[in-house]
Amino acid sequence: MTRVAAVDCGTNSVRLLIADASGAELTDVERRMEIVRLGEGVDRTGRLAPDALARTFAAMRGYAGLIAEHGAEKTRVVATSATRDAQNRDEFVSGVVDIFGVEPEVVTGDVEAELSFLGATRDLATLRPARPYLVVDIGGGSTEFVLGGSSVEAARSVNIGCVRMTERHLKDGDPPTPGQISAAAADIDAALDLVRAAVPVDEARTLVGLAGSVTTVAGIALGLTEYDSSRLHLSRITAAQVHEVTRGLLHATRAERARLGVMHPGRVDVIGAGALILDRIMREFGFGAVVVSEHDVLDGVAWSLA
Repeated sequence: MTRVAAVDCGTNSVRLLIADASGAELTDVERRMEIVRLGEGVDRTGRLAPDALARTFAAMRGYAGLIAEHGAEKTRVVATSATRDAQNRDEFVSGVVDIFGVEPEVVTGDVEAELSFLGATRDLATLRPARPYLVVDIGGGSTEFVLGGSSVEAARSVNIGCVRMTERHLKDGDPPTPGQISAAAADIDAALDLVRAAVPVDEARTLVGLAGSVTTVAGIALGLTEYDSSRLHLSRITAAQVHEVTRGLLHATRAERARLGVMHPGRVDVIGAGALILDRIMREFGFGAVVVSEHDVLDGVAWSLA
């Protein structure tokens, strides 16, 4: 058995998984998530803001304490869309080295896609869904699309994410206007054209959705009064449910969204965009349902250390 620590720093959140890896099993010791909005303003300025870096490093220092406390033997830190895009990513890298003693890997979209697929598909055997899968990881700055059965067959990362689409199109609406929603949808659809050109999405038989936008939409669709990972993991949400939830979120005020029991406070302002991305994927690619996975790139990073 090997105790490993995986840290995933995305555009919206920084997450930690400490787990014991033994054979084909990964057993959680600690799983944490903090929304730090590292990518705040990156789409506009091309730089990581000082306040965003400070929030991220504060969360990471707490994670470093947990890693030491639990005696993890191996640690891997990955960073994704916001850091890939930032002109001053060296500031981020040096800060991470100071905190964890290891250099973060600013992974490409293709590597992120492979890690997402690895993390998401390990548990699917219990459901026995039809293969190949299209695994979709909706992040803050980018969304990864991975087609595969037992391994990755094709992948593409595109720059549509809940933070990026909110800052680009939906940030001034409470709720957003029809024109803002249409502009965001057109931006998403253009990115989906790029995905279709690189990934044979029509071959997919099961859509698997990852990350906070997907799990929040699923929680609302299931009528949960609070976030419950056990209810969400491997749940199946129909396209009609996704369309209804998305429509409701885009027509709700910020205060109304904040009152939803499954809503993390850090997602209140970006969930409309995240739901819209999922909604457009299902409409454009013709999926009737999405299987929700609580396991994603973070679990993939942990498996890579096992």
